[in-house]
Amino acid sequence: MTSDLLAPLDLAFWNIESDRHPMHLAALGVFTAHSPTAGAHAADLLAARAAAVPGLRMRIRDVWQPLSFGSATREPDAGFDPLNHVRLHAPTADFHDVAGRLMERPLERGRPPWEAHVLPGEDGESFAVLFKFHHALADGLRALALAAAVMDPIDMPAPRPRPQEPPRGRLPDVRKLPELLRGALSDVGRALDIGASVALSGVAVRSSPALTAEPTGTRRTAGVVIDLDDVHRVRKTVGGTVNDVLIAVVAGALRRWLDERGDGSEGVAPRALIPVSKRRPRTAHPQGNRLSGYLMRLPVHDPDPLSRLSTVRRAMDRKKDAGPNRGAGAVALLADHVPALGHRLGGPLVGSAARLWFDILVTSVPLPSLGLKLGGNPVTEVYPFAPLARGQSLAVAISTYRGSVHYGLVADAEAVPDLDRFARALSEEVQALIIACDS
Repeated sequence: MTSDLLAPLDLAFWNIESDRHPMHLAALGVFTAHSPTAGAHAADLLAARAAAVPGLRMRIRDVWQPLSFGSATREPDAGFDPLNHVRLHAPTADFHDVAGRLMERPLERGRPPWEAHVLPGEDGESFAVLFKFHHALADGLRALALAAAVMDPIDMPAPRPRPQEPPRGRLPDVRKLPELLRGALSDVGRALDIGASVALSGVAVRSSPALTAEPTGTRRTAGVVIDLDDVHRVRKTVGGTVNDVLIAVVAGALRRWLDERGDGSEGVAPRALIPVSKRRPRTAHPQGNRLSGYLMRLPVHDPDPLSRLSTVRRAMDRKKDAGPNRGAGAVALLADHVPALGHRLGGPLVGSAARLWFDILVTSVPLPSLGLKLGGNPVTEVYPFAPLARGQSLAVAISTYRGSVHYGLVADAEAVPDLDRFARALSEEVQALIIACDS
């Protein structure tokens, strides 16, 4: 293993972090336990297997040499000890309660920035593992590859080839940076405008104060499981993609949640950042982030579930037609043209500007369709968790696993004490879509 400089986007994630806004992504896997000691055995297995995974031995070190001043490298940690990263906790009756408190804590930056927390269930019939990876170490697919490396071996079929990205998906020539910047600002501006993705029939568009908050550094998590067959039932009736339906479910759940808590949904169309991975399953092993993104307004104001879905579908179609390097995606590409020292000095400013750019993150993290196991204990639920941007109170991550959709929710615990209410609203919105389709 040799050291390598962090890619610009990785460096940006490394420098955006603060004590109250840790930049780690995570996943909470819930396992069926074959014995009361399964959790302790799982912790021993994770530590033993982590020692043999090269990617888990990599730490990030700041660089102040003239040619790379202000950058950072990813390099092997000669003193790597997996026992510093795998921790067995006391039994608990509420995995999400513990996970929320663990999500508050930044990863140790002086050693490989990842952790695995094993949470035995009080009932002795289940346990959970919370994997945390710094976003500078891994994006969603890379984190999945690292976590899978410490699970029980499974025979993974070769992934189906996917269509190649059109030429517009390639990194543009630096000489076109001014044109790219003008296009990015123009597209972001249109995305923030009423006519870009939401028609409000003359009603003033607004974001909701419930989605922004002064940072407290506290975290709360929740999870929701939805039957994938129900999602397909809606998709086949109305059209669009599974992802369109899942985003529309978020929009409808926000409407229910805002109305129930008394904040009101009239005229509300929050700006959602929807990350797009440019990494393919076959290329999940190279380190570094491969991300772009779409920016769109969620039609929370619309009282009709099918109309909300139609709006989301049209907006996503437009974003896909424009390609991942326009609008929000182009902003991500601009990171490649910022000097390392610029990332170092501007990181806090970029983090603070997130609330001006978007109101909520809605991201999808793919999982293998085959069942995952640890020590022979099968995974029954997987909840992905996204980092919470500075000044924002809620982030939504989505994974599909073995016939179910898992929504993983992360919120500022003080700003959103009723996260369970929003979780319930997600399930209710799916049923509302089914009823609307059957009407």
